[in-house]
Amino acid sequence: MLSQAVEDYLKTIYKLHKGDSVSTNEIARTLDVSSASVTNMVKRLAKMGLVEHHSYQGVTLTTAGDKIALEIIRHHRLLETYLREIMGYGWEEMHTEAEHLEHHISEEFEDRLDRMLGFPTHDPHGDPIPSREGIVPDMESNPLTRFDSGDTVSIRRLPDTDPNELTYLESIGLLPDAKVQIIRKGDSKGPITVRIDGTDHVLEFETADRVFCLPA
Repeated sequence: MLSQAVEDYLKTIYKLHKGDSVSTNEIARTLDVSSASVTNMVKRLAKMGLVEHHSYQGVTLTTAGDKIALEIIRHHRLLETYLREIMGYGWEEMHTEAEHLEHHISEEFEDRLDRMLGFPTHDPHGDPIPSREGIVPDMESNPLTRFDSGDTVSIRRLPDTDPNELTYLESIGLLPDAKVQIIRKGDSKGPITVRIDGTDHVLEFETADRVFCLPA
């Protein structure tokens, strides 16, 4: 049995990993803990065979660590889907409950939850739900900011870090699978005007850059 802290570290390292090793400073910022705490935990994870760490070179997950991280992420995203779609939780409540419950459900509970939800491939944000075997569905998509005026796109994935931002995007109908037309783009970092169900809305560049889409 692994502690909740160990699982949280593995999940964080997995999510921060973008092709390179993850720095201990990145982990500390994300988990809001001291650098000393991260260093101690990373040494512990290395002894457990869950990460590889070399001084000044960052942290990477081993195959065993990667498997555990994907399992916890699967739990979290299945739970968020259930809490959102079945129980009607708001964005922040949904995330908080899933963060707690993800560490405590059994494999049988996970399988029943998956079956009851109809084997979803993506959570309410549009993030992929890893399969039981640790396979992550393809997430090929681009930020809304990469598209041009006149383009119509299908929303694929929303940012999942700010509940207030999610609430706003939901209020204007900008949710996964929504069709959105880009009406106007400002300068390189300027706001973007989009049309959703016949109504125009202005998105700040930073928000639009965190919304991922596919050509409609």
